[in-house]
Amino acid sequence: MKFRELLETWERSAAERRTPKAYAVRLPMHDAAKLATLAELFPGRSEQDLITDLLSTALDEIEAAFPYVQGNRIVSEDEQGDPIYEDVGLTPRFQALTRKYLETLSAELDEE
Repeated sequence: MKFRELLETWERSAAERRTPKAYAVRLPMHDAAKLATLAELFPGRSEQDLITDLLSTALDEIEAAFPYVQGNRIVSEDEQGDPIYEDVGLTPRFQALTRKYLETLSAELDEE
């Protein structure tokens, strides 16, 4: 999700399943002022909701920013028949670890 899409979501509002674990952060003063500003601009969103959505969007953008690193193994072909090589950069490892932790968190939530 891009930040523009996030703003549209805030205007429509949405809910997603949350972990039972809470994460506490101490914000720099300037960021706290911006957060308070967003809370005033979007009164239907709590500061906690805003932080959650901003962090989610930032994580999506970080994942998208990981550079593609071409491996040696061909995994498919494009529409012209040219080989497409596996990505051996951070993206596949990030996605695999994300799936691993998602399974762990889902199992913990199901146990409650």
